[in-house]
Amino acid sequence: MDMLWNGWGDPARATALPDTVTGLLRELLGVAPREAAPLPLEEIDVPESPLGADARRALEAAVGQRAQDVRTDAESRIRHTRGKSTPDLLRMRTGDVTDTPAAVVLPDGHDEVLAVLAACAEHGLALVPFGGGTSVVGGLAPGREGAFAALDLRRMNRLLDLDEVSRTATLQPGLRAPEAEAQLAEHGYTLGHFPQSYEWATIGGFAATRSSGQASAGYGRFDEMVLGLTLATPEGTLDTGRAPRSAAGPDLRQLVLGSEGAFGVITSVTVRVRPVPAVRRYEGWRFASFDAGGAALRRLAQDGPRPTVLRLSDETETLIGLAQPDAIGASLERQDAGCLAVVGFEGTEEDTAHRREGAAAVLRESGGTFAGQEPGERWAHGRYSAPYLRDSLLDAGALAETLETAALWSRLPALYAAVREALTATLTGSGTPPLVMCHISHVYENGASLYFTVVSAQGEDAVAHWTRAKHAANDAILAAGGTITHHHAVGTDHRDWYVREVGPLGVEALRAVKRSLDPAGLLSPGVLLPAD
Repeated sequence: MDMLWNGWGDPARATALPDTVTGLLRELLGVAPREAAPLPLEEIDVPESPLGADARRALEAAVGQRAQDVRTDAESRIRHTRGKSTPDLLRMRTGDVTDTPAAVVLPDGHDEVLAVLAACAEHGLALVPFGGGTSVVGGLAPGREGAFAALDLRRMNRLLDLDEVSRTATLQPGLRAPEAEAQLAEHGYTLGHFPQSYEWATIGGFAATRSSGQASAGYGRFDEMVLGLTLATPEGTLDTGRAPRSAAGPDLRQLVLGSEGAFGVITSVTVRVRPVPAVRRYEGWRFASFDAGGAALRRLAQDGPRPTVLRLSDETETLIGLAQPDAIGASLERQDAGCLAVVGFEGTEEDTAHRREGAAAVLRESGGTFAGQEPGERWAHGRYSAPYLRDSLLDAGALAETLETAALWSRLPALYAAVREALTATLTGSGTPPLVMCHISHVYENGASLYFTVVSAQGEDAVAHWTRAKHAANDAILAAGGTITHHHAVGTDHRDWYVREVGPLGVEALRAVKRSLDPAGLLSPGVLLPAD
């Protein structure tokens, strides 16, 4: 099944907001009904592909003369236009196809990827790797003019190897996360990587963006799971990683992880796997304030016992009910909502019981009140629903978007305040402030991430309205000592702030890597680094 071309996920799961929520949007945020319905796919005017006959023949030869795997029809090109950020969707709904690829190419293995790269180099055609299409930071739209091809990796979707002695698995990049979990589960294993994009994102995308899943407190980030990668580049093949740890020079895996297709195309990933847990238990805890809850999470992250899932919604997010996306608005009548923490445990019966008992003692000592299993189970049931809710808000005429960052624990309060202030100041229209919500979504011994959700009126130009707010928030993040992205990646949206974060010498070092692996600058131009 293909993802909804102008929204998120499975079209059958799209639902309208309840009238009560729509009424609140009108009353509290000044949201006006949208002026026109989104254009149907068949009414979008897509210019004829600029792919030349010679380039097409070269691409077809690269994929074994499978003409059906070099696609230039309008629908295929539309479905590979940009990603799934709110600006992406708003532009697509109006029929804006300025970032549409000239062709969509579907290779069936590492050697075919190398051949496609050679064909692109011969014909000066830029290439953008395309996995699940879930980027929310402009990672699928090249930052330079000119024709480009989208390299759709869906045919490369196999479990290549499972080493049960070492507990590692080698997976192809186009394998979607649910398919990977299903194949591993047949052997009794799991990756334990469940980001909000889980239902549609791919293994290669997880590696290319340094993804972090909702159970990262227990399983770790995706980059921590990776033992080895194979990268196809215009200059040849780069194989990285042959042991769990090594002192043999700088770790070249780190150049590939987070490289977002700018250095090459990831064609296989070797990851550690763990046994499927016998027990999964999620529950809720309430705290009087975000500061109090944050202090409790810090104690668990630093001193343990660490749960598998650990997240905390601020007062606004808790009141609205965003911590439980299938219960939006259910808490609006309450005055004692406080801050909801979702705490989850996965593992053996014995280990889960031991960690749960120890964590409960820490949470109570920190001022937490046990809220039972219902909040945690509702969160687990609706954990992938938020992007569908975003689509429903757009349908109702609201502007809804997210952004995330991370910092050391000592800097987190100032970072939280600075981003909220920047978003509120830039999105307040006609005296009506936006709704700014936040949660701590990932914790570490030394710091944590902050994940913001914003809902406001769209204004006269919704894309420009959000762009101003996003730029202000990016400035606030760097000024407050945060990183420009914790798990959404850099793409083109964060690129200029990433350049400021790593500094001129860091940028030049990365440019040197790109010049070595992609001397013509054809791979994802303008993504991660400014195009030459």
